[in-house]
Amino acid sequence: MAWTQTYTPLGNLYLSAAVAALPVVVLLGALAFFHVKAHLAALLGLGLALAIAIFVYGMPARMALGAAGYGAAFGLLPIGWIVLNAIFVYDLTVKTGKFEVVKETIAGLAGDRRIQVLLIAYAFGAFIEGAAGFGTPVAISAAMLIGLGFRPLQAAGLALIGNTAPVAYGALGTPIITLAKVTGLNEMALSAMAGRQLPLFSLIVPFWLVWAMSGFQGMLGVWPACLVAGLAFAIPQFVVSNFFGPSLVDIVAAGSCIVATYLFLKVWQPKAVWRFPEEREEGVMPAPGLRRSVGAAARRPTAGEAWLAWMPWIVLSVCVFAWGLPAVKGWMNGLFNPTFDVPFLHNLVQRAPPVVKALSPEAAKFSLNLLSATGTGLLLAGIVAGLWLGVKPAELLRTYGGTLRRVRFSLLTIAAMLALGFTTRYSGSDSTMGLAFASTGSLFPFFSPLLGWLGVALTGSDTSSNVLFGNLQVVSAQQVGMPPILAAAANSSGGVMGKMIDAQSIVVASVATDQHGQEGKILRYVFWHSLALAALVGVVTFVQTYWLSGMVPR
Repeated sequence: MAWTQTYTPLGNLYLSAAVAALPVVVLLGALAFFHVKAHLAALLGLGLALAIAIFVYGMPARMALGAAGYGAAFGLLPIGWIVLNAIFVYDLTVKTGKFEVVKETIAGLAGDRRIQVLLIAYAFGAFIEGAAGFGTPVAISAAMLIGLGFRPLQAAGLALIGNTAPVAYGALGTPIITLAKVTGLNEMALSAMAGRQLPLFSLIVPFWLVWAMSGFQGMLGVWPACLVAGLAFAIPQFVVSNFFGPSLVDIVAAGSCIVATYLFLKVWQPKAVWRFPEEREEGVMPAPGLRRSVGAAARRPTAGEAWLAWMPWIVLSVCVFAWGLPAVKGWMNGLFNPTFDVPFLHNLVQRAPPVVKALSPEAAKFSLNLLSATGTGLLLAGIVAGLWLGVKPAELLRTYGGTLRRVRFSLLTIAAMLALGFTTRYSGSDSTMGLAFASTGSLFPFFSPLLGWLGVALTGSDTSSNVLFGNLQVVSAQQVGMPPILAAAANSSGGVMGKMIDAQSIVVASVATDQHGQEGKILRYVFWHSLALAALVGVVTFVQTYWLSGMVPR
């Protein structure tokens, strides 16, 4: 029997929204202020979300449990599967000693920590985001930064901050493509509109990233590199999104950024190499004015050694890109992709106006797409790289077992957090929070991106946020006289800033940096960066609504 969502179960929108927000508040508060372990905080939030869904929103218990089970399964496949196998590749490179060579080659190009974070967290992370998405870039970038000698907290936080501007076009444009399908708006127009907002932030984020790590003075020391990296990403992002569509935006922009930054570093280096305070105390920091890379006195690896060391990451990039191609994914799904209707849930929950135009059943199908899942590409990359590096099959298995033991609690956390997100989605409590944002009248253009930010913080995915709030954005925009194309695109553009604080990404970052139990510290490190950048997207959207409406595609 079908059940229809209600969005004001307590008779008042704002009171209902306050109650709907309790699971998220409890989860984040437990992590940030009470230092509760992440898996326990997630289970606590999940229990509260189930109670509110059943006893406040009137959702049948079996539907609520079905939604939680669906979310937990999605948390393990594809997201947990990505995390597990990304860390496996990293563990292999460390175990074989090849990551030391990777560190030496990067130090030879740029011993300065500020340049390293631009290359890894911003440029390389954007490429991985464009090919795969779903937490892959945070896992890989954070692990690489740790291997380069970054402190765990900073490696996690910087990987999260760097993974912002590319997210709307991640996984070969999936968020924008999905947004077009959900809203019925033109895909090219949505791509172009987001491409007239995000390039500004693609230019800002390199400066912001370095500033967050080294302070304002530290950022001034490498501002030319920040500018080159930002422009080399922002310009192709604008051109491709406006004239070619969403699919290859990040791939082209990230490739341009990597090449341009690399070439620029061949002719320019910062006057002084910036290191972390504890490294300066050890005498690593040279005197001001000297251009010296860390380890410059040590023997540099030969070209053959460097290629062998980088080979796992090259294979990984190729596999991630291949697995992201629709043709490859479709072929693999044709070979093996059993799909199941989620019991007690599929098409039994109906979304209602004003969130959608008319009563609409919510599908709930789980695909066991093991072959086409990005994590499988990462696993193949690890196996190929391990055998290429001379690791015996038995040792590969032992390494994989060690990685699995290391991330077991984090996989539980991811499953519980996705279960929470799916419970709020199917109960309608997240739509209650969205309607509260949408009731802000003439200020809605400012709050429109913050609605997307909330959606990503709740679901962990810009794609899911677009599915959740895309129609609501369009309906609200029409009521206040805002262009629907702008409101829908703002949901995706604002959502990218929520990627820093969604529980899934924080857990992925904690796993990659071996900080289980320190998720609260990571959240505190990135929260204000996330909120400030989301508010800036709100300002841009507000200006485009009332003063620069000519920027909106017609």
